Amino acid sequence: MAAKIKKGDKVVVLAGKDKGKTGQVLRVIPSETRALVQGINLVRRHTKQSASQDAGIYTKEAPIHLSNIALADANGKPSRVGFQIKDGVKSRVAKTTGDVIDG
Repeated sequence: MAAKIKKGDKVVVLAGKDKGKTGQVLRVIPSETRALVQGINLVRRHTKQSASQDAGIYTKEAPIHLSNIALADANGKPSRVGFQIKDGVKSRVAKTTGDVIDG
């Protein structure tokens, strides 16, 4: 099945500690049905010093489940995604506004 959320999409968080925040998808992990969203689901990691990195506490994004994010439409509100075939080209469409997302 075609991906409803892709890298580079602007999404809204529907559930969890970051509910209501928006961010851009950095990476999608289809095997785990999760995505990495910029500035969302931040965790702090304690790291040892290595040859390439200093020791310290670093903040980074953790993957969030795809069911907890929705594509942001033109107004910035969460929208479900549908598919439309026009002139032989399949494209994603926001259900709330009917705007074509890509294609």
